[in-house]
Amino acid sequence: MDTVTLLMLSLLPCLVIAAGLRDLTTMTIPNWISGLLILGFFPAAFLVGLSPMTVAVHVGVAAAALVVGMALFAARLIGGGDAKLMAASCLWLGLAGSGAFLLWTGVAGGVFSLVLIFARRWWAPYVMAGPGWLNHLLQPKGDIPYGVAIAIGVLLAFPSSTLFTVFTQAA
Repeated sequence: MDTVTLLMLSLLPCLVIAAGLRDLTTMTIPNWISGLLILGFFPAAFLVGLSPMTVAVHVGVAAAALVVGMALFAARLIGGGDAKLMAASCLWLGLAGSGAFLLWTGVAGGVFSLVLIFARRWWAPYVMAGPGWLNHLLQPKGDIPYGVAIAIGVLLAFPSSTLFTVFTQAA
């Protein structure tokens, strides 16, 4: 097993976890996370041995995800950081993993939203002495940090991606 390739492939899970935690605590996803994901994909794809055509398909899927994300952002359904993180994640997941990613992100987003609604209703009075980010998160009409659901979706879909499949078959 090639250590450098393994380290490059670990970039996706590490950065989406960081994005989910950052969104949970600050309601923002920094551009540097999506930027590093985009920059890190190409060396990872090279190290795994993806063909240029497969890389092009990954880029196409990411471009389509970005267009959809921009439309959702324009409709004020998701934040700009969410749209960029989804597109950067789809770059890594490609066509093979993006379907599972959308499914898992939707399921995780629904469950997380229900938990958050329940927490805002019942737990908010008990955490007033907690950290500021928790008080902000539990505001009754507050936003939902969807980066958490995106991170969960990526982590669950990554094993079905072409990058992961090619790497594990070669190992």
